Amino acid sequence: MKKILIANRGEIAIRIMRTARKMGISTVAVYSEADRNSPHVKYADEAVCIGEAPAEKSYLNADVIIRTAQELGADAIHPGYGFLSENAEFAEQTEAGNLTFIGPLSESIRVMGSKLAAKEAVKAYDIPMVPGTEKAITDIADAKRIAKDIGYPILIKASAGGGGKGMRIVKAEKDLETQMTRAVSEARSAFGDEAVFIEKYVASPRHVEIQVMADNHGNIIHLFERECSIQRRHQKVIEEAPSVILTPELRAEMGEAAVKVAKACDYRGAGTVEFLMDENLNFYFLEMNTRLQVEHPVTELITGTDLVELQIRVARGEKLPLKQEDLEIRGHALELRVYAEDPLNEFLPSVGYLEDYSIPSGRGIRVDNGFEAGMDVPIYYDPMLAKLITYGSTREEALQIMVEAIDQYTVKGVETTLPFGKFVCLHEAFRSGNFDTHFVANHYTPDALLAAQKDAARTAALLAVKQYTEDLKKLRLPKL
Repeated sequence: MKKILIANRGEIAIRIMRTARKMGISTVAVYSEADRNSPHVKYADEAVCIGEAPAEKSYLNADVIIRTAQELGADAIHPGYGFLSENAEFAEQTEAGNLTFIGPLSESIRVMGSKLAAKEAVKAYDIPMVPGTEKAITDIADAKRIAKDIGYPILIKASAGGGGKGMRIVKAEKDLETQMTRAVSEARSAFGDEAVFIEKYVASPRHVEIQVMADNHGNIIHLFERECSIQRRHQKVIEEAPSVILTPELRAEMGEAAVKVAKACDYRGAGTVEFLMDENLNFYFLEMNTRLQVEHPVTELITGTDLVELQIRVARGEKLPLKQEDLEIRGHALELRVYAEDPLNEFLPSVGYLEDYSIPSGRGIRVDNGFEAGMDVPIYYDPMLAKLITYGSTREEALQIMVEAIDQYTVKGVETTLPFGKFVCLHEAFRSGNFDTHFVANHYTPDALLAAQKDAARTAALLAVKQYTEDLKKLRLPKL
């Protein structure tokens, strides 16, 4: 494998290119007209414009991407995450075009891409699952009967869903018909598939996921867990590894369950098995993401691995160079997704011109970045600018480095989630580990963020005055 085309943009494209360069593999960047001057275009060995700004005319245009890879003599395509990364047809087209798809087999993507099919696949492996339906539901009468058997509250979910779309919490029977109609409509609009299913709603859930890696020789390992419970609109904002609530015994049990899920779909490459965990530390299989995760850096930092390198080695047919007993957790890592969103206005996207943009650096700080000053933040794609990752020997150290790194980060021209990240890292519920996926609903409001910022400014001012007074005392001349 001498040349890889990266079918993505921004920070993840650069992240993949860094590893490829380290391995002596040349890279091809593809870009839309909106991304002509993006850093990932400059970082690659070669770059080709593949279409207009809208994703469906560029980054989702499988035919153009594959043809570009063939014309430039690429050996493989890495899809990153998002866009075509979990598209089974794209994986098949890539392989049919005599190119290696750096990811799982198309059938694994297809099975795990449907929540109902995924549940069916893992059922034989005795993996805990939230009580619910095993088939799609369309009839309201059936839905009411099933909901009554399960017990309210329930969760209606799109089978092909993700990112919180096609998802509705129903607390009472009187709301079921309305919420189900909305969920079906949203699923049809977002995914072209109106299949929904019902499961018991876990009232105070934690979102804990396990990273797995599998090769073509029957070897599967897990690289421990990530805690992903700090979310807004059912989408992650802050992740960490390891989780503060897992015991060694529970970690091993969840890791074994994740490996079984990978076996259930004949998995190859990097994948993530997601679990819900209730207040009694019971865990339930949620879904499997058949790609590299946004939050993969925290796993890399605590295990000393390069997950992209492992992906490439597996795609080349190599055996995994690691065994389960070789892996251990060292230290603690946190990740903040730096979105161009306004946390004071319901996290709505904040597009615009980046007048000033500088990222922090120093011991324990890693920034996977995709932007620079002078760029526009386009309206066409996910609004994530970068991922700010910190590492320390303890959770407390990683938290402190994160707060300091946020203060060093400079962004002018758009609003970002940086202030929200600092709010979370300083909040007692997060610092104590006593939080769940309802953190935003239970603890966060724009007023709370503004109050926290005022308190921080007041503290900083008092410390500055104190330091100034002490400096004056040192400068005073002794009396004669």
